[in-house]
Amino acid sequence: MIDALDLLTNASLWAAVLRIATPLIFGVLGALLCERAGVLNLGIEGIMTMGAMAGWLTVHGGGDLWAGLAVAAVSGALMGLIHAMLTVPLGLSQHVSGLGITLFASALAYYLYRLIVTVGESPPTIEPFRPLDLGPLSDVPFLGQVLFAQTAPTYLALATALLLAWGLARTPLGLAIRMTGENPHAVEAQGLDPIAIRIGAVVAGSALMGVGGAFLTMAAFNSFFPEMVQGRGWICIALVVFASWRPGKALLGALLFAFFDAYQLRLQTAVEGVPYQVFLMAPYLLSIAALILVARRAEVPEALMTPYRRGER
Repeated sequence: MIDALDLLTNASLWAAVLRIATPLIFGVLGALLCERAGVLNLGIEGIMTMGAMAGWLTVHGGGDLWAGLAVAAVSGALMGLIHAMLTVPLGLSQHVSGLGITLFASALAYYLYRLIVTVGESPPTIEPFRPLDLGPLSDVPFLGQVLFAQTAPTYLALATALLLAWGLARTPLGLAIRMTGENPHAVEAQGLDPIAIRIGAVVAGSALMGVGGAFLTMAAFNSFFPEMVQGRGWICIALVVFASWRPGKALLGALLFAFFDAYQLRLQTAVEGVPYQVFLMAPYLLSIAALILVARRAEVPEALMTPYRRGER
């Protein structure tokens, strides 16, 4: 037990929390943006897979890492556009469309990967993002290793969370997005187009999901394999509810799940005699418990999953 408690003072644990949380931050912010506009996007798992493949393939083909992130964002946006066109103007089931996008994007990503890349005994690799050297800041005891030795996409994820929180709360566009998720007819009465706002929010949110997937192949790892997202998309959907559709709490939820995950990996070696499967289950069980406690008080956007048809009441 002492070893398990000592782990909490280990800087490498908290540094790993930020790394593990990064794709979750991008994913949950993307899902939150979609849902704040009234559209549930269950395509996140496939969109992250597509972003992971597209970003990695760009770098593998000779592009730089930032170009890879941009391509991942574009690929996610394209998948989001398909989902948006099916669910917003046509009013089709958001559940069915989202699950269809997950299956389609995941299969397409693997197909393109096998079509373009020659796979031998071991998968090809790229040179991924490296932790930034921030000079004296990186040498600060404990905090330097935790906060100032991360890769650039991690800082981008944190900045995106702050920017989205400010944008939704403080800007006219943010107000329009929030009102579209609550009462699109009121938005229409103000001379705005709820359909365009919803489509734009889903496209932008899906772009963030694509970047989250690209982090896995371009920073966390250096190669692509089809199952690498490993359910992170579904965790992000749950974290949106945990966060009560607020970006600040979404960031906290992503960090909390990442802590559970990073901690269980270290507990497997610190605690003997317990099957490792118990530790693997722990982050998900704890997340479910936290979700149950918070979900009862969550205020769901009133028009979430409700199709909008112009002129109807």
